[in-house]
Amino acid sequence: MTVVAPRLTRERRLLREHALVIACDEVGRGALAGPVAVGAAVIDPAGARTRVPEGLRDSKLVAEARRPDVAARAASWVAASAVGWASAAEIDEVGIMRALGLASLRAIGDLRAHGVVAEDAIVILDGNHDYITPAGGAGLTVTPVIKADRDCASAAAASVIAKVARDTLMTDLHEELPAYRWARNKGYASPDHREAIRRHGMSPHHRASWSIAAAPTLF
Repeated sequence: MTVVAPRLTRERRLLREHALVIACDEVGRGALAGPVAVGAAVIDPAGARTRVPEGLRDSKLVAEARRPDVAARAASWVAASAVGWASAAEIDEVGIMRALGLASLRAIGDLRAHGVVAEDAIVILDGNHDYITPAGGAGLTVTPVIKADRDCASAAAASVIAKVARDTLMTDLHEELPAYRWARNKGYASPDHREAIRRHGMSPHHRASWSIAAAPTLF
């Protein structure tokens, strides 16, 4: 299989009309446990003239052992980056799409705290649906881009930065609750995770509505 290397073609085009590009990509959307995370990465005109870091890809295409190094180089390459979170409880309360929007706005809020004027940017959002604007991002210019994390270097950077941050969190939570094997499955619905839910019930970090569906014999 040929792996497509992300480029800055779209970002350079968008920077002709906007001062900045902010790329957002989520990780953890389909997990049974843990928060959802949204990475945000900023490309400015100077960054758009530089080379994309070697090995930068959508996080799903980077071997787990290599992701921390790729994420560190991506974070050093972009003008700014952040990760926003929405908890399992929030996902249960407001639904996954609203939670993704909240996590995105929190990541962008972190960028603001570091001097990024988000209203001057165009936001590339990986996927085909704008979940940022309905969550309270009415002042932002958001454009969904299918396969942005594959094709756009800024979105690939956001993807791998968020992936490493969330994987680190889930590994830390494994130390607290090792029965669920989160260091290995990162909260996703692996057979061992489903079996642990059946045996031990749900933890405070589980998305209750999702976990019940995954292990229905628990109830």
